[in-house]
Amino acid sequence: MPTTWSDLVSYVRVRYEIFQQTDRTLRFHLPTEGERTQRVAVHHVESGGTDWIMIESAVARADDVDLRRLLELAGRSVVGGVVITGGVALFRHSAGLAELALDRFDEPFQLVVRGADALEQELTGTDRF
Repeated sequence: MPTTWSDLVSYVRVRYEIFQQTDRTLRFHLPTEGERTQRVAVHHVESGGTDWIMIESAVARADDVDLRRLLELAGRSVVGGVVITGGVALFRHSAGLAELALDRFDEPFQLVVRGADALEQELTGTDRF
């Protein structure tokens, strides 16, 4: 049976403390290393008649980092890529929702979160996002 957005919302709600939810987006904080945390958003996106999820986590204000270095560092990741939205550099990964097994959600999800946090730490030395 294909995974639905409702299935994913229920899965995330049980595991993480959501601080903002809309019909298409979940936002929450996750602990990473030591005292560090990372803000994460999971969006439900429809494209070409297919349901997708887009996982993204902020790295830094785009004006505050060397964007070439950001791209080089992000290029080492197994999943995801870097985009700039609203002046913020985000580490992002998308997956087809119907093909997503909930027990397999955490692996790419954690890779995005850890990747964004590592980029933020290396490029800024802060824990702003």
